[in-house]
Amino acid sequence: MKFNTKTRYGLRAMIEIARESNESGIFQKEIAERQDLSNKYLDHIIYSLKVAGLITNVKGKKSGYILTRPANEITILDINNAFERGICVIDCIEVNYQCDREKFCSAKQFWQGLNDIIIDYFKSTTLSDLLTKQIELEDIAGIEPST
Repeated sequence: MKFNTKTRYGLRAMIEIARESNESGIFQKEIAERQDLSNKYLDHIIYSLKVAGLITNVKGKKSGYILTRPANEITILDINNAFERGICVIDCIEVNYQCDREKFCSAKQFWQGLNDIIIDYFKSTTLSDLLTKQIELEDIAGIEPST
């Protein structure tokens, strides 16, 4: 199982947005520069995050972005769901999947258990947790904060 690029880059963008706690937010150009992302690709990511209700413009089209709620209230599952239709490690555990073996298949139970563990991990980790870890890692590496 792999998470798509938009999900991975969306998570990185959200960390940058969470880092900016001022009223003007952070500009898309700054996110792109800090995360080494193309501005054009970041357009798609920002759009999905806005549609999911995770971020908003501060004052209009040419303004910075801010979180719509505190970073400790945004889970990694929230961010994932902005780009993916949930988490599913294998086809046979999808809601509408029909299988003649499902009533007596221990493998399906295994995959469902793994999937539940992943979902619980995504639910239990917040954007604030990742931001704190990011700041710690930058401090250890001797990297100056970008703010």
